Amino acid sequence: MSRSGEQAEALAADFLRGQGLRIVARNYRSRYGEIDLIVREGATVVFVEVRSRSSETYGGAAASITAAKREKLIKTAHHYLAGVSPLPPCRFDAVLVSGEPPRIEWIRNAIEG
Repeated sequence: MSRSGEQAEALAADFLRGQGLRIVARNYRSRYGEIDLIVREGATVVFVEVRSRSSETYGGAAASITAAKREKLIKTAHHYLAGVSPLPPCRFDAVLVSGEPPRIEWIRNAIEG
């Protein structure tokens, strides 16, 4: 049975809170796409893509972040940042949830933007 995206996002949010990050927004949407989680690590805004896979077949969770998905994430992040002043430092991370029981892997700076 595969874990739903909503469950994976909740696990990722709990994990990141446990690491000392503060959740700012969930499922931020713009006309360009959606960012699963926007969090703060100190002064840094972190845009987080959460990926879940029940198995590593076909490359697992990390391999599912395609070039098209990265482009949508970057455009959506720019949309979010248009309303933020002054512009903070920011980065793109990925939280990968896989297996049962769930294993969580946090990849900082997963996407160059």
